[in-house]
Amino acid sequence: MDRGARLRWGAIAVLLVVALGAAAMFYRQPDYKVLFSNLSDKDGGAIVAQLSQMNVPYRYTEGGGAILIPSDRVHDVRLKLATQGLPKGSVTGFELMENSKFGITQFQERLNFQRGLEGELTRSIQALAAVQSARVHLALPNQNGFFREQQKPSASVLLSLYPGRVLDRTQIAGIVHLVASSVPEMAPTAVSILDDSGKLLSQSPDGNANAVDMQQLNYTQQIEQQYVRRILEILEPVVGKNNVKAQVSAEMDFSQTESTSEQHRPNQSSDAGVVRSQQVVESTGEQKPPQPTGIPGATSNQPPQNASAPVNGANPAPQAADGQNAARSASKRESITNYEVDKTVRHTRGSTGSIKRLTAAVVINAPLVAAPAPAAAGAAGAATDAATVAAAARGLTAAQQAQLLTLVRETVGYSAERGDSVNLVSTPFVQDEVPADVPLWRQPEVLDMARSLGVPIGLALFGAILLLGLVRPMLKGRKTVAVGGQLNAIEGEQLDRPALAAPAVDLSPTQEQVRLEQARQLAKQNPIAVANIVKTWINGEAT
Repeated sequence: MDRGARLRWGAIAVLLVVALGAAAMFYRQPDYKVLFSNLSDKDGGAIVAQLSQMNVPYRYTEGGGAILIPSDRVHDVRLKLATQGLPKGSVTGFELMENSKFGITQFQERLNFQRGLEGELTRSIQALAAVQSARVHLALPNQNGFFREQQKPSASVLLSLYPGRVLDRTQIAGIVHLVASSVPEMAPTAVSILDDSGKLLSQSPDGNANAVDMQQLNYTQQIEQQYVRRILEILEPVVGKNNVKAQVSAEMDFSQTESTSEQHRPNQSSDAGVVRSQQVVESTGEQKPPQPTGIPGATSNQPPQNASAPVNGANPAPQAADGQNAARSASKRESITNYEVDKTVRHTRGSTGSIKRLTAAVVINAPLVAAPAPAAAGAAGAATDAATVAAAARGLTAAQQAQLLTLVRETVGYSAERGDSVNLVSTPFVQDEVPADVPLWRQPEVLDMARSLGVPIGLALFGAILLLGLVRPMLKGRKTVAVGGQLNAIEGEQLDRPALAAPAVDLSPTQEQVRLEQARQLAKQNPIAVANIVKTWINGEAT
């Protein structure tokens, strides 16, 4: 291939590479990211109008749930839209109370408060990771002091979850208590939570869930797996890792029971009783003289005698007309003691999630085969290995099975009063045939990797072929020839000239052709001398 052809092919290759690069840049789609999602129709229309004015390309997701724009302009566009108040959002909170008018009525004020509270609760619930959207409805009765029984408030929550997301029992209880704590005098039982399919997620007002609780099922499975792991840990060191299988079935009791009992013992001794209250009343004073008594007559009606001073002794007490003392001293004491009546009150609540009954089944491979020893050389070694394996194969005796059964019962906490059942069986296992190994080139992982890397590898091979087949020969032809390059260039120029027509009859070489061939042979044999001769010719030096 001459130099002109190489240059033409090189130019074509360069143009092809440039065209491929331009096509790749042109057809490469920019990376789109979510600008806003879960927008209302009003906000979506306003945002799309603003994007069209700002010359920002956009697209929608399937179903129109989100607006996508190039990833390098997401933050810039969000800030520009925020300056215009977009998106406004369909959920409003207590900002409704900030724009209250002067002549607003009490009913309108109460309605705005209810709407603001619903909006704030909606925002709080939507902040959860699994909740896509939510709606809260509050029923706030008008409190009136003329009614004897006031109606309690209630709430209803409608949740729309992300695809593949679920709420467990604790999350639902958290939403219930969030709503109940935000409204005064609202009980948690007055909150109802529904999903977008209309299924009731919260418990019924009486506290009993109608559907099967998944948390209870998960707890039961965890208990069963824990017992299985205990059995395997205690038996595998004895019988081998692959020689035991166990299954445990637990019957759980999730019922909630409460009991209250009172006990009275009123008849107690005074020293054992506890004094509740004691009252003591004492009164001291003078008692009026009694009324005159006796037979009416002259003797009883005589006036008292004159007082006389005795010579020795104390003066007698003055006598009344009846001959008795005029006044007497009197005292009174009353004591009242109240003892406590013996009373014992017991309030018992049964724990939930207790084991009601336990059933375990254990299967042991029989006969047990120990690990084979290293193989010996020759036929004698093979016979020895077979004898060793046969000797290692052993079955379980009745005593060994009884010991293993005792270990299993102690591991699971066997209780005859509870009605537990534990069985251990020794039987040979069926060995399944091991499927043949799939070739590497037929494995699904390798096929997926080949499909994903096929296009890049193909493009790389095409580029290598293009580089090695066209570009490299062109660059190699343009290198300067160190020794004998002048002759090769002259020879190449002569080949580019149009050749003369050959003689019609005489095909023998001419003298010029012979000399040229001799010069070529001389240049090939002694290139240094020929190069010096050409150098002297060029410099004009005499030979």
